[in-house]
Amino acid sequence: MGFFKDFKEDLSDAVDEIIPGGSFEDEDASDDMVNTIGNDIDVDSELSKLDGLLQKVSDKMDQEEAPAAAPAEPVKEAAAPAKKEVKSEEKIMDTEAAIKNEHNQQALSNKPASDENAVITSGMSITGDLESTGSIAVEGLINGNVTCNGKLTVTGTINGNSISAEFFADAAKISGEVNTSGTVKIGVGSVVIGNITATSAVIAGAVKGDIDVKGPVVVDTSAVVMGNIKSRSVQINNGAVIEGFCSQSYAEVDVESVFGK
Repeated sequence: MGFFKDFKEDLSDAVDEIIPGGSFEDEDASDDMVNTIGNDIDVDSELSKLDGLLQKVSDKMDQEEAPAAAPAEPVKEAAAPAKKEVKSEEKIMDTEAAIKNEHNQQALSNKPASDENAVITSGMSITGDLESTGSIAVEGLINGNVTCNGKLTVTGTINGNSISAEFFADAAKISGEVNTSGTVKIGVGSVVIGNITATSAVIAGAVKGDIDVKGPVVVDTSAVVMGNIKSRSVQINNGAVIEGFCSQSYAEVDVESVFGK
């Protein structure tokens, strides 16, 4: 009797240390133990009681350890930012596509011009952008941007920007930027409201905007320019009106070296 009683007490104390507040001694078991004083010890009965007590200890330990395996949800939170990365990649792809399209439009005017010559007659009106691998003659009205690899001749009206290998306006009305990789000629009676970029320019009409030319600029007698002129050289004929600054910043002369540093 003393052996099993001591063993139970030691086991109960050990369980209390491992699991505070956990007592696995049931009243029935203790009563049975007390009643055995002075009686013969039933070994099989005592062993079965110990097995029951050990089973309760094992079940309690499993219940205490079970919550430790529960935190599996943070894995979902860690995987969530992947969606943001995908959206960021989509935005980057959209930006790259937009830049690529812009480069393609600019490169269109640098390609060799074909022999095609499109004519927008005086009775024709177009709303939207117009592109051609050849030359375009605009006698009517275009509300949109115009891009061509050849010469762009305008005797009508363009409300939009233009890109071409050469530009010529005669009694035309243009509201938009004029960009050409060659020469730009603004004839008498023409009105351009927008900046002009070219390699050389002859201005005989009216221009309201800045003129940026890598080569020479000739401002004829009938010209009226409201804007700055930036070029390699400027020829201003008698009678021309210019309201703006003239800069020969593309000249090969080092102006600072003339006056010394």
